[in-house]
Amino acid sequence: MIEIKNLEKKFKNELVIKYKDYKFEDNKKYILLGASGCGKSTLLNMISGIISPTRGQVFIDGKEVTSESQHAKDIFRIKNIGYIYQDFKLIEDMSIMDNINVLRIEGVDTSGATELLKKLGMYNKRNKKIKELSGGEKQRVAIVRALVKNPDIILADEPTGNLNFSIGETVIKELTEVSKAKTLIVVSHDERLTKYFDVIINMNDMTSSYEEEAK
Repeated sequence: MIEIKNLEKKFKNELVIKYKDYKFEDNKKYILLGASGCGKSTLLNMISGIISPTRGQVFIDGKEVTSESQHAKDIFRIKNIGYIYQDFKLIEDMSIMDNINVLRIEGVDTSGATELLKKLGMYNKRNKKIKELSGGEKQRVAIVRALVKNPDIILADEPTGNLNFSIGETVIKELTEVSKAKTLIVVSHDERLTKYFDVIINMNDMTSSYEEEAK
């Protein structure tokens, strides 16, 4: 279970985003909806430990992770969280397999990559370079890379943001299918995708923001 308490994030422009307390239950699929700037991606980044909250706490399976050092947060994310980035963060001049196997440097066992690539229809292209792939294919590789370490938590930041709706919907269907028995939290602005999720969260109901006076 992921739990957030008294969570706030202050930005350099003095804008503060405040989140309502919330519990993300195990093995459920959540979609976070809302316009740009409402705090969707910021929440994912605080849960994963990429950034730290200005105030408040994040608990994962009862453990408070926000007070850990950045190094400890990074290690926890590598071992326990699969993160799918909007811009993929793949190495363009490397093959699909090399992009996945580079995780071995971090101690990740990538032996499950073959089965995942087959499930997502990418196995026959495993030796192709990333720069030769379409947007939808790159997103599938990003999904495999996030899932290959078999994490209990999958976070996806606008995974269809760079795709047209037809391809994006297919990717979401595939993502929810291969993420069974995992906690999946997806950030999106597209309400048409809600039918693939167990819980729909409107971030306008979950957050409030205000400008703090500069000192």
